[in-house]
Amino acid sequence: MYFIYNIVVVVAQFLLKIIAIFNSKISLFIKGRKETFFKLEQAISKKDRVFWFHCASLGEFEQGRPIIECLKKENPAIKIVITFFSPSGYEIRKNYKVADVVCYLPLDTKKNVQLFLDAIHPELVFFVKYEFWPNYLKELKKRNIETLLISGIFRQNQIFFKWYGGWMRNSLKAFSYFFVQDKNSKKLLNTIHFENVTVSGDTRFDRVFEITKQNNELDFINKFIDNHKVLVAGSTWKDDELMLINYINNEASEEDKFIIAPHNIHSEDIQKLKNEIKKPTVLYSEMEHKNLKDFQVFIIDTVGILTKIYSYATIAYVGGGFTKTGVHNVLEPATFGVPILIGPNYNKFKEAIELVKSKSCFVVNNSEKLSVHLKNLFLQNETRKLAGNVAKKYIEERTGATDKILKYLKDEGKIK
Repeated sequence: MYFIYNIVVVVAQFLLKIIAIFNSKISLFIKGRKETFFKLEQAISKKDRVFWFHCASLGEFEQGRPIIECLKKENPAIKIVITFFSPSGYEIRKNYKVADVVCYLPLDTKKNVQLFLDAIHPELVFFVKYEFWPNYLKELKKRNIETLLISGIFRQNQIFFKWYGGWMRNSLKAFSYFFVQDKNSKKLLNTIHFENVTVSGDTRFDRVFEITKQNNELDFINKFIDNHKVLVAGSTWKDDELMLINYINNEASEEDKFIIAPHNIHSEDIQKLKNEIKKPTVLYSEMEHKNLKDFQVFIIDTVGILTKIYSYATIAYVGGGFTKTGVHNVLEPATFGVPILIGPNYNKFKEAIELVKSKSCFVVNNSEKLSVHLKNLFLQNETRKLAGNVAKKYIEERTGATDKILKYLKDEGKIK
């Protein structure tokens, strides 16, 4: 199977170059990887102590971020290399200042692996949550490089737990230690004879909890809200927006305000969204010299500020719950003590499931249910406050994963 895997990776590398001609996302995937070794050559010398973090995409980066920032703060001489597999993670975080290098992970061919590890010669490696690349793991094991899995999560249907998955189980031997999110993951690893496992929880809770301590003030949002209640709808897709438009146009109180931060911010789509809303609407890109308090709807056609905007929410709507991939990050509004509305596709996300069970997050399948929940939460102050407090408590009770990982590193003499 390992032999077949290597053939597949080489063939995939060739095919992706062809697909990139017709697909902009794959084009970024290919072009970005061409820059990787040049970036490493410019930033990393043979004398440097290097810690390498691999994140599949943006979500995994946010899980690794508390560890990255703590390590850099306490050990500023160490160089941090962060790799992404996905363009959606890399493009947003390519200028992350805490890291010394942010780049794409070269595809998992034997040649790429050797060149990459020679270039960064890492002292310590962190894989975040998942993405188990056999050639990378095999070579890390061969070179005896300390490798940790953080915020890991395992499920019964993964290849490691199948009768034919021996070659992938073998790759897990590269990990010196597993820090997993839940007891089930630990139990599954134990069944295949891995005992070097701790249930540390999810470092994302530490990350979102820290967000509440930073300065989240945005003067233009203060001016827009003007002491009114506000729904903040983040990472919305078309199906989410159709329901929101219907509510805003036909049922919303003139006293309530709405902030929509779409997942897709292409100018044509943003303009179409604006045109479909009958209430006074302003875009972030057009707000200069506007009296923001005169508008009822604010469309955020930029990236990077949604987390701060959630801090202003009376109610949050998190998009993606009508897509195949599922709902986006519900933890960011939850940490601010805000009741949350989501679409029906959330069952792949443990935190969404648990927030729904706790009745701090409410599922809407259609416009009618959205209307019922919004009217109730806008009007019923005690109901809204109770749901928000439950969400906030959910976050606070699950912090601490970062401290457990840092303690292990200190006890093992890896850091001061």
